[in-house]
Amino acid sequence: MHKISTISGLQQSIRDRDIKLKKKWGQNFLVDENILKKIAAHSRTNQKGYVVEIGPGAGALTQELAGFHTGVLAIDIDITLKPLLEEILSSFDNVHLVFQDILETDIEKELLQTFGLSAIPSYSVCANIPYNITTPIIFKLLEQSTNMQTAILMIQKEVARRILAQPGSKDYGLLTLTVAYHADVEFLMNVSASCFFPRPQVDSSVIKITPRQDKKVDVRQKDQFIGLLKYAFQKRRKTMLNITSAFFACEKKQAEDIFKQLEISSQSRPETLRLEDFARLADAFHLQIRCEEQKKT
Repeated sequence: MHKISTISGLQQSIRDRDIKLKKKWGQNFLVDENILKKIAAHSRTNQKGYVVEIGPGAGALTQELAGFHTGVLAIDIDITLKPLLEEILSSFDNVHLVFQDILETDIEKELLQTFGLSAIPSYSVCANIPYNITTPIIFKLLEQSTNMQTAILMIQKEVARRILAQPGSKDYGLLTLTVAYHADVEFLMNVSASCFFPRPQVDSSVIKITPRQDKKVDVRQKDQFIGLLKYAFQKRRKTMLNITSAFFACEKKQAEDIFKQLEISSQSRPETLRLEDFARLADAFHLQIRCEEQKKT
């Protein structure tokens, strides 16, 4: 069997099985053994538990994960990789393969069924995410994975910059704030495009996302708060005065008064405000609207 954590070994393994790598699924496999080991080590939690690997590819990272966890659930959309993965991972009885679209997978239900558990366990996620579905996967993990302890994600370097961006920078936006609302984020390492086969056109970064038990900000109406974030960055060239008066359907004079009370400039742009500023604005406008509605009744 060829060593799949090297370019030559991976190429030969793919050729031997006549596997055609698919660009549409972002199949660029990590072939740097040192980085593979580092990523697997970062996936460990306090207890030796379960890990969900999104996109096992040829199984190089899966092998490393198997040594750190009680059970590995590896989910890949490409059924043509099954013969290779089954052969590569045949000596690991704690690895289970599932071939389906991660965006259509109930991860926690799959964990229960696969490992025959009576309750959803605490688990970590490890993934080399296809660039074209990075944001949907991150949002899915943050919004639907109730027992996820941590996620170690290899993503496009540019996307990592956006997630970790500071207010006022060009990379700061909806993705930054949405992730910050749900979780703490830590930069782990950059990974050169030369560490992959086939070689992608861009470099990658590895980040660690740790969901917060209590959200970073408390808001009275979560859906309204998230709606304001989305609307603001759809209209990011407008001032916050114009954005809030349109979103909350109120008079600009009324909106201006709220900004003055909060000591936030009504002429500020979305990319200059912190998560806490958006939360304060959402709550203030929500209360104002409720007061107006009560006066009418």
